[in-house]
Amino acid sequence: MKPWLVLITLSLAATARLRADEPPATNITCSGPMETVSTDTETTITLRDQVKADGNGTQLECDFLKVVVIRQKDPTATIGQYKNFKSLLATGHVTITNADRVGTCGRAEVFPDQDRIILSEDAAVRFIGEKTAFTPGPHGRIIFNTGQRDAIMEPAPGESIHGVLPPLKNLGFGPGAKSAPAAAP
Repeated sequence: MKPWLVLITLSLAATARLRADEPPATNITCSGPMETVSTDTETTITLRDQVKADGNGTQLECDFLKVVVIRQKDPTATIGQYKNFKSLLATGHVTITNADRVGTCGRAEVFPDQDRIILSEDAAVRFIGEKTAFTPGPHGRIIFNTGQRDAIMEPAPGESIHGVLPPLKNLGFGPGAKSAPAAAP
């Protein structure tokens, strides 16, 4: 084999390996109008009606989606190249599914660079296949700090957080409990 052919083959194999490690593209569809407005540094994309987005293990459905992406390369291009997401704002019948979790709300704000998602307006989160769900009330919000793997529930004044967890073992001596331990002599 020619040395230059080996170099090209190795180069192509390395490029394919790097691309395999890249997250998949985000696919977005809607049945209503779509509008884009660009500046030199970012593009705002607005989508309406039956909006669906699917990317990197997360699915989003809503009535309205406003996406802000950072532009790269030629700032004067009419349709520029996109580098990454700056933010997403989803409203109206929002459902976000990721792995075994489903969040529903009237409004979701996603900040990828901050590893933060904020659900509000009848926000709730449940775990698929489990009896686990939480809601901070109709006017409260749920803040997910995904990089830290934590969630904060903030009820509105006068409202309460409601959660459902798996059954707790009966720790008492009433019906369903094991017999009482023997008394010490």
